[in-house]
Amino acid sequence: MAAAAELTLLEKSLGLSKGNKYSAQGERQIPVLQTNSGPCLTGLATIAAHLVKEANKEFLLGSTAEEKAIVQQWLEYRVTQVDGNSNKEDIRILLKDLNSYLEDKVYLTGYNFTLADIVLYYGLHRFIVDLTVQEKEKYLNVSRWFCHIQHYPGIRQHLSSVVFIKNRLYTNSH
Repeated sequence: MAAAAELTLLEKSLGLSKGNKYSAQGERQIPVLQTNSGPCLTGLATIAAHLVKEANKEFLLGSTAEEKAIVQQWLEYRVTQVDGNSNKEDIRILLKDLNSYLEDKVYLTGYNFTLADIVLYYGLHRFIVDLTVQEKEKYLNVSRWFCHIQHYPGIRQHLSSVVFIKNRLYTNSH
């Protein structure tokens, strides 16, 4: 999904009225927002943080210094790790690492829903929607997290709902 489309989804989920114009620059199609009050904002993470502040929902950026740092880390991860990857092996490694990370967490920052969850959800949607039932089971923590985020009010919008089977299909018995 193009960054401009994601930022439009983010605007809507934050309750902002549409009106921002996005463009893209360079061969990597880095998003650019022309603001009415100053210079252009460049980059997915920068624009997303700006939209959160514009919506007066700063809590989505984290409530403690540590949580704010973790949100920034995941926004950077999204841009550097998720956006450039499209081959199956890179996605498999990414999902495996994320699955391990989410083993003892509800959200990316631990126990609070943040901008990092929204932005990573949008970035991973195109990959998760194509996973087989067996792959979703293999990445159980990612599946749990993804399913939870897609049901968060106002987040999924027009994106297709990804179905996760509640019962395990296979047992581990030999």
